[in-house]
Amino acid sequence: MSRALLVASIVSVCSVLLIACASDPSQGWAFGSGFDEEVETIAVPVFANNTFATGLEARLTEAITKEIQTTTPWRIVRASSAELVLTGTITDAELGVLAIQEGTGFTLEQATEVVVDFEVERAGVGEPILARRNFAATASFVPTQPVGERLEVGQTDAINELARDIVAELRDNW
Repeated sequence: MSRALLVASIVSVCSVLLIACASDPSQGWAFGSGFDEEVETIAVPVFANNTFATGLEARLTEAITKEIQTTTPWRIVRASSAELVLTGTITDAELGVLAIQEGTGFTLEQATEVVVDFEVERAGVGEPILARRNFAATASFVPTQPVGERLEVGQTDAINELARDIVAELRDNW
């Protein structure tokens, strides 16, 4: 294949893709980030925790902050100087059994579920522009030997999934 034919093929494919893309992500394909480009800053105060699972609030807030820093164009700032404020509450943290070994009754696999309520508001407005209730993520872990994973493994996986999902909800189609 000649170089000119290869270049012409690439240009054709790119032009077809550009024609197929919409500037509004809710209308079809888009090459933009999908986050409000007019917003530059967001605050993420530590989530409240209404469960007995201590420490989840700090771990979730840190995971959300890292996800915002790596996947959005926004900077994390204090609430007093932010354009958006993301607040939330961990409302439930459950532990369930997924598999039991026959004969012994030992738990082979467990699941942990973390449930949150969160909202985003424009600073100073006081009215949420986005609110989600009972937003949950579940992850499994294997507590028995030889794997011997701790509860924190499942919780970390659930927290990271929640962080990805919450930040994905922040796309500008509110």
